[in-house]
Amino acid sequence: MRKTRLTKKLPFVTVKYAQSLDGRIATSTGDSQWISSPASLKFAHRLRRDHDAVMVGIGTVLKDDPGLTVRLASGSDPLRVIIDSRLRIPLAASVLSTKAATGTLIIAGEGANQKRARRIERTGATVLFAPREGKTARVSLVDALSALTDRGIRSVLVEGGAALITSLLSARLVDRMVVITAPKIIGRGIEAICDLGIMRLKDAMTFSSVRIRRLGPDVIFDCLI
Repeated sequence: MRKTRLTKKLPFVTVKYAQSLDGRIATSTGDSQWISSPASLKFAHRLRRDHDAVMVGIGTVLKDDPGLTVRLASGSDPLRVIIDSRLRIPLAASVLSTKAATGTLIIAGEGANQKRARRIERTGATVLFAPREGKTARVSLVDALSALTDRGIRSVLVEGGAALITSLLSARLVDRMVVITAPKIIGRGIEAICDLGIMRLKDAMTFSSVRIRRLGPDVIFDCLI
């Protein structure tokens, strides 16, 4: 059990990403569509359906402009949550489109531009302000997750990017990892997880259970922390 659960009731957090055999989520130019197979993409949409919310960082929105829907699976779309400390999200983003905005929550850092927040909310989305992490510009992820609990969110699927995934792992806020590994070699590229400060193998993060299965040409690692 995460230590934070002892003091704050937080949602169950699943981190999901697809990577190449050599551990890259994109090429050095940022090209990432699609690393995994069509079967794995449908599986990813079923994962979205099975969670109350799907969360990404603003970097993912700016780079990929994802819709964060379950269009490849039957069921309802989860709440779309964007961690955007400085409210950089474009008003033309897919998650702020006419059909999506009412199901989108933008979590910004305290002190972010109020005028910008009002413009975003005019699309139909909701802007929520959360405390910042210490003296940094980053949103406190513990407080962001706690705010989701207050809204009735019990499970969150995190789909990137690397900065958000790394921050969640560093803060020990992740309960489950679902990693889709495709039989492709990219070489130099973008990693899913950045530096965690681990210098010795004995300090590596381990799991309480690991399930491995094939899905088309891909291998899925489904791990509980």
